[in-house]
Amino acid sequence: MSARSGPPLSFAEAFDLPLSVDLRTAARAFGICPGTAYRLIRLGTFPCPVLRVGRRYRIPTSYLLRSLGIEERPVYAVDLEAGVAHAARLDDTPTLVERRTTHERVTGSSA
Repeated sequence: MSARSGPPLSFAEAFDLPLSVDLRTAARAFGICPGTAYRLIRLGTFPCPVLRVGRRYRIPTSYLLRSLGIEERPVYAVDLEAGVAHAARLDDTPTLVERRTTHERVTGSSA
């Protein structure tokens, strides 16, 4: 295989990767074709650690990003707002004791 699997990953795509990626995705991140990635693994010179899972290769995303020179994930204002909204929803959720007390008040039972 000598063709690339697609254009190199953008920063936004890189930050949305799962915990580990397949070799084609890692090759895209480095801007190399999958054939070159396989060759680098065989030579032991792939730019980051590679896990062999059965017959497939997996690359931990944290190592991939570090090899690309990305040490920390940026924090966006929209992420902070979503986190605050989520925390507010959690604060409004009644606890088990509150639910049981409400159930007892409404039904008159202590189930």
